[in-house]
Amino acid sequence: MTIHHFIILAATSVLLTGCAATRPISDVAMGAGGAAIAHELSDGNVAITAAGAAGGVLVSEGIHYLSQKQADKAYQTGYEKGRSDAVKQQYWILVNQQKEKADQNAENVRYYEIPVPEQTIDGAILNPTTKLLRIEE
Repeated sequence: MTIHHFIILAATSVLLTGCAATRPISDVAMGAGGAAIAHELSDGNVAITAAGAAGGVLVSEGIHYLSQKQADKAYQTGYEKGRSDAVKQQYWILVNQQKEKADQNAENVRYYEIPVPEQTIDGAILNPTTKLLRIEE
């Protein structure tokens, strides 16, 4: 096997890192690929070959870690979106219930106009206006 075969094997294992069942397979494949590359580059030095295998496994685990981190972030984002949607739904349910109640009591409601004269409060001059007072019987 040449170094190109091991690179293809390593790239294939990277593509399989999304599935939990393929984690041991990708660890073995990346470890073997790292060992083969290190063996070729070091002319058979055992220590460097072992370090290459360990490096391959570390790369595989790093890829799994990043993949899991991204999946956890996506889950958290979806969870927060779902909570937000539930709160909005409850809000609109309450608003609609209040509208229905207001419509039912519309015949028992009267409004009185209250004139408010011009005033000065803390140096600010407030223009005269009319306010409505709602009375429900």
